[in-house]
Amino acid sequence: MTWPDRPATGDRPVYSISAVARMLDVPVATLRTWEDRYQQVVPARNASGHRLYSRRQVEQLRFVRAQMSEGASVADAHRLLAERAETGQPLSAVSARPAPRLLIQLAESDAYAAEFAEFFLKTEGFQVEVTLTEAAAREAFTVANPAVVIVEVLISGGAGLELCRYFREQASVAIVVVSAVEVMDAAIDAGADAFLRKPLDPLQLVSTVRDLLRSSAVLAGQER
Repeated sequence: MTWPDRPATGDRPVYSISAVARMLDVPVATLRTWEDRYQQVVPARNASGHRLYSRRQVEQLRFVRAQMSEGASVADAHRLLAERAETGQPLSAVSARPAPRLLIQLAESDAYAAEFAEFFLKTEGFQVEVTLTEAAAREAFTVANPAVVIVEVLISGGAGLELCRYFREQASVAIVVVSAVEVMDAAIDAGADAFLRKPLDPLQLVSTVRDLLRSSAVLAGQER
């Protein structure tokens, strides 16, 4: 199936199933059931068997979720998705709550790369805290309570994955692991919600952060 209105980068597996479940506000078991029963959105699998979704697949699932919110059955929502794919029609735009001005923590070993990512995130209206060592990242995390942490694998000589595990154990925070080498399987196993290859594409970085923050925005609205 081809979706002509989406860039090629949207096909890359990025998100864990738990991250997608939070984005859509549906149980992980529901995503598995949809995959098995309808075979419309079938994620990739890493070496450990974890499901990995591309951004395009997340948008397809958002389409299904939106159709259900408007009264369609699960089967009808997937049928409509299949019809869009067969006819080449673009997915209907699904309205999304704007991401709140929550803090993004960058745990990055390369000061230049950190400045690059910080610039684009701040341009999009996010608050950003940069930490250049593992120790500084741990200390800042405890004090700042960020909504999203972006962890570079080579921070402090390669402590990024261990840092990812630490963040996952401490709080329910969205975690993006970035690396110049392909370590997606290890990153997901360490608790990452998404993995991005360096050099980072600014649009993909911002889109990934916004996707992960979307569930935080929904939860914040429910708490008011």
